[in-house]
Parts: sequence; structure tokens; C-alpha cells
Amino acid sequence: MEFAQLSATVRKAEGKGAARRLRMAGQIPAVCYGGGMTSTALSIAPVELVRILRGEYGRNTVIKMAIDGASELLVMVRDYQRHPIGRQLLHADFIQVKLDEEITVEVPLVTVGRPAGVVKGGVLNVVYRRLPVRCRPDRIPVQVSIDVNELEMGDGLTAAKVQGLPEGVTIALAQNQTIVSVTAPEKEPVVEEAAAVPAEGVPVEGAAPGEGAPAAGAAPAAPGVKAAPGAAPAPAAEKEKKEEKGGKREKK
Repeated sequence: MEFAQLSATVRKAEGKGAARRLRMAGQIPAVCYGGGMTSTALSIAPVELVRILRGEYGRNTVIKMAIDGASELLVMVRDYQRHPIGRQLLHADFIQVKLDEEITVEVPLVTVGRPAGVVKGGVLNVVYRRLPVRCRPDRIPVQVSIDVNELEMGDGLTAAKVQGLPEGVTIALAQNQTIVSVTAPEKEPVVEEAAAVPAEGVPVEGAAPGEGAPAAGAAPAAPGVKAAPGAAPAPAAEKEKKEEKGGKREKK
């Protein structure tokens, strides 16, 4: 791995006002710590850091940081902040690393091939898109590639079975931890159609009068009262006579 270069300046003034003035001058505040060193406030050029982050290794790039043009430190980006709208860099954290000490980083996981189980209709599930690995800073791989061609339906690949890792690189997971698997596709739930039930008062095809619908000329039933099954409804003429008698009684 080739180390990136980054210049930094010790930052004396701190606070929101000082950080605002620093950004207006084309710099951003940063801090470096770890490896036994005292936390040091720095200022860096965001353009240089963006170039590093867009490189092949991204955040896993090992950087030679020259502070005030003199002392050099091996560092890596621990974290950074962006503006929520403009997306420009606002702040960066660096951690010092040493070439003789292992560190844990996450690298992209790439699957190679098409599993036999997928050919038969299965689904490939990738549990880790970025795989945690442990190694020395100068041996960090760009990515980890695993062959999945032999996976059948129901098979899984655990951390212990991953082959072809670069020398000095180990997976920082439990040995029985599944990384990828091939599972059967989920079956869609079967929705049973409910039998059509005729609504009250709606005539049913082929039904006799009185079954599901009143006969022609029948008076409607009073609200809340159901007619007895098979009972003949009162003729309309009798109903009119009763209304006339009722009217004469009211006049008296």
C-alpha cells in the first residue's frame, strides 16, 4: 500500500468563532489522537482530504501527515462531518496508527460467481456488505472477494470457511458467523376468496318470491321489524283504507 500525503497545522484558537474563521480561510478544524499521543487540534485543507477519501482505499487509506512541515505521523481517518445541505467537509478526526500493530477496519465484501442454489430458484443473502478484518495498516486490502459458486439451497458460508484472504489478514468475526447464505424464496400468502353472501333485500337469481326479496306489490316492512317467513304482505288497498279511517278519527 502506498501512503497518502497530507499537510496539517497546529491549531491554537478553538471554539465556534475560530472554526468559522478557519473555514472562511479555506481550512477546516481537525483533531488527531491515539497511539499514546496527546490529542492535538489541527487545521487541514478539505480539498486534500476529499481527494484521499475518493481514492481506492477510501477511509482505510493510511496517511503520512506532516504537521507544520516537520514531524510526520502515520494516521487514518477515524471520522468526519459534512454540512447537511452543502455536503462540504466541516471537521475531521484522525487516529495515529503504527505499522507493527494490528488494527480492525471494514472493507467491501464482493461475491464472485452465481450460487448453484440461486440457479435452482434460491436467493443469495449477503449478511455483511462490509466485512470487518484485522491486519497491520500496510496490509489492509481494498476488498475481500469470496467464491459462492458451490453454495446450494440452504447452504451458508461462515467466517471459518472463507478462503483466499491476503496474507496477514483475518476476519474479525466469530468462526461460526454466517457471512452469506442461499435460502429458498418466500412463498406469497394465499388469500382465500370469501363466498358471496346476498345482502338483505337483494333478489337472488333463481329464488322464489319471498326468498331474499319482497314479492311485487308488497308493502315494505316497518323499520326494525322483520316479516315472518312465508307470510303474505297486506295488499296496498287495505293499507289505504286504514289510512283514510285514521284520518277521519283525527278530524273528530
